[in-house]
Amino acid sequence: MPNLAAAGAPPVLLLASGSRYRAELLARLRIPFTAIAPEVDESPRAGETPPSLAQRLARAKAQALRTAHPQAWILGSDQVAVLDGRLQGKPGSRAGAIEQLNAASGRTVQFLTAVCLLTPGGHFAALDTTTVRFRALQHAEIERYVDAEPALDCAGSFKCEGYGISLFEAIESSDPTGLIGLPLIAVCRLLREAGYALP
Repeated sequence: MPNLAAAGAPPVLLLASGSRYRAELLARLRIPFTAIAPEVDESPRAGETPPSLAQRLARAKAQALRTAHPQAWILGSDQVAVLDGRLQGKPGSRAGAIEQLNAASGRTVQFLTAVCLLTPGGHFAALDTTTVRFRALQHAEIERYVDAEPALDCAGSFKCEGYGISLFEAIESSDPTGLIGLPLIAVCRLLREAGYALP
């Protein structure tokens, strides 16, 4: 690991995630980083609100790498989907994806994406909110979508950067990358606040 005390040496940046989507997003910033999947129990706690859950898990993921990498800058992130106040997790199966999309048909789903940046000197945090309004979907078109683009590892059961965009009536967001899983505008802001020299 490079010596962070060396003059001009950039911080070692770790992405606490096993998500290829988050790694692909962070790579857009053209800064060096290493992705390491943390071991974190993502179960909600009793009475925990969706924003609190996302923020707690983002920080827990970053902290999970802290002991092994005490001098690194560590970026953690977590996203939760909320429909009528209820969490919508990753579907995990074709049937689960169809069920989620049927429930979302003609409805509004909120996606809360939390980011936590841990540095040797402190921590920085942000929360991005994206609102997705789904069209009224026919069961047959939901099945066609799930078969064409199975998004079984995505909260909400779709990929907005792909064919999933056809399911929506509107997306309301201040950062389109937040819905994919890592709000880059917030990430850039946190890195600058922490003193990272972005290109």
